[in-house]
Amino acid sequence: MKYSLKHSPKQPPNPSLPDTKPGNHEEPYHGLARLLSKAGLCSRTVAAAWIRAGRVGVDGQKILDPEARFPSRHAQITVDGQPLLQPERQVLMLHKPRGVVSTRSDEKGRPTVYNLLPAEPWLAPVGRLDQASSGLLLFSNDPAWAQQLLDPQQHLVKTYHVQIRPPLAPEILQHMARHSVLDDRPCLPMQIRELRCGGKTQWLEFMLAEGRNRQIRRLLQAVDAEVLRLIRVSMGQLILGDLASGQWRWLQPDEEALLQG
Repeated sequence: MKYSLKHSPKQPPNPSLPDTKPGNHEEPYHGLARLLSKAGLCSRTVAAAWIRAGRVGVDGQKILDPEARFPSRHAQITVDGQPLLQPERQVLMLHKPRGVVSTRSDEKGRPTVYNLLPAEPWLAPVGRLDQASSGLLLFSNDPAWAQQLLDPQQHLVKTYHVQIRPPLAPEILQHMARHSVLDDRPCLPMQIRELRCGGKTQWLEFMLAEGRNRQIRRLLQAVDAEVLRLIRVSMGQLILGDLASGQWRWLQPDEEALLQG
C-alpha cells in the first residue's frame, strides 16, 4: 500500500546518524509526527503511535521518537517500508450543526465534527466554527492549500446570517460596519445588512474579509445584542446551498475556483 506525502526530513539525534538539530538552515524543522499530519496522512496522535511502533523510517533509518525534528523537505519518509507520495487534494464541505465542536476529540466529551465525517481519508478542518455556530465548514488533506486559503492577505470573504435580539437600528449597524475595533486594532470594513425583522428579533447578514476569533459575537455583545443563531452560508462564491445540517459532500475540483478572495 502506498501512503501519501512528499515531505522529507533528515535524522534525529543519534550517535550513528547525522546531527539534525536546527542550526543555520533555511528550511524549518518540524517534529516527524507533525510532518506526517501536515501531509494529510493522519492525525498527529495517530502518527505518533505509528512512529513508536517502529512503522516509520527516514532516509532508510527507523525512527522511534515522534518529536525527532527534520527539515520539511529533502529526506525520504516511509511508512511500513512504503514511500510517502503527494496525495491528490481532496476537499470536503460539511454543514456543521450547532452543538458540535470543530476538533478531532474533546476532553469534555462533546460531539465533534469527526463524528459526522468518513473515517478515511484523514482530513483537517480549514478554519473553525465555534460550538454554538453552524454552517459551511471545509476540510482538506492538503495543509498548504488550507493555509494559503486562510492567509489574511487573501481577504477571502465569508458570509454569515445572524439572528439577534433585540433588533439594532440602522445607524448602529452602519457604525459597526465601518468603525469597529477589537483588541485595540481596527477591524477591516465589513458589509452588514438587515435580512428581516420580526418583532423582538432581527436577522442580519455579515460579510467579513477577515477572520478574527468570535468576531461577530464580540461585536454584537459590545452593543448589547444577544446572538440567537449564527450560520456561515458562504466562503467566497462557494455557497452552502441546500446541504442539510450534519451532511457533507466532496468539493469538485472546479469549485475550488469559487474560493477566491
